[in-house]
Formats: sequence, structure tokens, C-alpha cells
Amino acid sequence: MLLGTGLVGGIMRNKVRFTASEELICMGAGELINITDRLSRHQNIVFPGNRHVFLYDVNRIEQKVKKYLAGLGVNILLEKRAVNTIVQNRKIKKVIFEGEEIEADVFVDATGSAGPLGNCTKFGKGCAMCILRCPSFGSRVSLTVKAGIREEIGENGLGTCGSISGSCTLLPESINQDLLSELRGKGVLIIPLKDKNLPQNLVKFKACQQYINKEFKNNLILLDTGHVKLMVPYFPLQHLKKVPGLENVQFCDPLARGRGNSIRFLSIAPRHNNMKVKGIDNLFCAGEKAGLFVGHTEAMVTGVLAGHNAVRLANEKPMLEFPLSTVSGRLISFAAEKQNTSMGKRLRFTFSGSIFFNKMKELGMYLTDRDKIADYIEETGFTGILDKKIN
Repeated sequence: MLLGTGLVGGIMRNKVRFTASEELICMGAGELINITDRLSRHQNIVFPGNRHVFLYDVNRIEQKVKKYLAGLGVNILLEKRAVNTIVQNRKIKKVIFEGEEIEADVFVDATGSAGPLGNCTKFGKGCAMCILRCPSFGSRVSLTVKAGIREEIGENGLGTCGSISGSCTLLPESINQDLLSELRGKGVLIIPLKDKNLPQNLVKFKACQQYINKEFKNNLILLDTGHVKLMVPYFPLQHLKKVPGLENVQFCDPLARGRGNSIRFLSIAPRHNNMKVKGIDNLFCAGEKAGLFVGHTEAMVTGVLAGHNAVRLANEKPMLEFPLSTVSGRLISFAAEKQNTSMGKRLRFTFSGSIFFNKMKELGMYLTDRDKIADYIEETGFTGILDKKIN
């Protein structure tokens, strides 16, 4: 399957993610945004600290994206894992799969930063049996590392390696039907946590620093994404069952969410702001591989730029950087600047919270007026630029 953790995510357009989504649309790369919009079970809902939230259906998203890519002529190789590279003169010549080799002019490393199993055991509480399914399909292998480039490792609030994924998924059929009906109607439920059994200091480990305020500590916040998204990294099942309406609750991702979750931000490539990996002339990176980024929108922004510049490089055209007058350009630049410092390794960069969101508010760049966003994209000369054929 495609999409990785996007198969259990669902949150779009909250906070500055709205601004970034509209920027992508204006720049000619809004196809994935449009798909998530069309598949939204709820639009413009509110939960603590977040407004104008869209929740896409995690059960339908993968097939729609796959169909869209196939329509573009993209050849998708399922159940193929890259395990090594052949590098000559600072260029990757071939990527080696299990059983075959693929030669190309340019490559994009979007292998992520989570796990694999050994790291989730070393820095977490073992394999949580998450959506990435390392034991069955093989552990993540970094193309960047296999090309000979040293990567960085993020830290959590306590200074140890990695961060724990910030939410989990409940089986809808296992919760009280009255609660489920209310959730399906509203999109969000906030259940006061009277049994104070959430482990202490848990928020210091979370990847999602935008969801660590007191509302998330004192309440169970449920979101309707097709599944039931619970906004805590993990919760001891025997205590969760004490919450009224959740007496029969079961986790569906990860299956061991009562004990732990996947560990992320263990594999960050050094890069330029055009998303090219430093030290290799034909390798780009995107998503969590490109920085301490959190979120689907952040993956789209970095992925769009990496893919676009990969085509530009292959056609010997000058590469682009998103302007600093855009929130997309600011995010990429801001992360590159901050995450190379000792304390910066403990930060997370997202349109929806933490240090970067506060910066965007200070600069007045958090906008929800589509016309104003279109106007400043027009001023940069980037309107439709990502939709133009390169040859």
C-alpha cells in the first residue's frame, strides 16, 4: 500500500496547514489537497487549539491516490524494498532492490524516519505493530545512508533519541454506539479524563508538539477519520476500558498501543532548501527524511518540491526554492536553520503548532483568505509554476 502513516492520519487544513494547502493549489500542485478535501468526512470542525479542520477518510484515501498516480502514468512497484545503492562520482547510478536493480537519472528518498524494529526496541518499548509493518515487509532502509551520507537523529524533550508517534486508532465497533453516533455526527468528541492514569512526562516524548497542551492531558480527544483517532501516543488498555463508553474498546493501530508506539525522527538527511541531499548530486529527499517535520501537509510541501526539482535536474534546468514570502518556503528554510543546533534537534516543525506556528502568527503569515493567498503567490511569480511541463 501507499501513503505510510497517512493511512492512519487524517488531519488536514488546521492552523497554517490551511495556508500551505492553498499555496500548493495556487502553485499548481494541489491534486493531493483536492483528493483529501473530497474525501473529508468532516470539514471546518474545531477541537482544542485547532480551527477549520478537515478530516479525510483513512479507509478510502489510498485507493484514490493510487488511481490518480496511475492516471499520470506512474509505475508503482508494490512490495519492493530498496536495500542498497551503487554510487559513482557523487551520483547514484542504481538502486538495488531485493532481487533486481533499477537505474535512473535522479532519485528521491522518501523512506521516512520511523523505526525499524530494532530502534523501536532500543528507544521505545519494542515493536508496537504499527501501520508500517516492518516485521512483515522489511525494515526501512535509508537511500541517503546507503549512498554514504551521514544523517542526523532527532531528540525528544528529555534529550534521548527519537520521538514517539502522537496518536492511535480505536476500532469503531468497540466503543459505545451512542458515543460513536455522536462522533460520526460531530467529527470530534472530548471526554474528560477523570481517571488520571496517563503516564507522567509522556508529552515530552511526543512527535506532535502541537498537541501537548492541558486539554490533551486532561481529556480524551477522539476524531472521526473513518476509524476513531485517539489523540494520545498510547494508553494502558486496562485503564482506557474504565472510561465510560469505552468498556469494550480495542486498538486497531498500533495493536500494542496499550504499551507504546512507533519511534520516529531517527533518520534525517542533510539537505539544501531545494530539497537536494548534500553530498550526492542526484538525490533529493522529502517528508520526515528531509527534517523534523510533522504532518501530511508538510510531507506534500517537501515532496512536491523534491519531485519538481528532480525533474528539473534531470532536464538540466535551474532548480527552485519556495520563496520566503510563502509559509511553504519558510517552513523548509526554518527547519534547516534550527534543526542543526543542539537544542533544535528537540524541536518539531509543523504548520499546525510549536515554534514554527508561533513564528507564522508573529509575521502575520497565517491566513485563511484564499484571495489574499492567491495574490501573494501571484506576486512571487509562482502561480501555476509547479504545473508547467519541464523539457
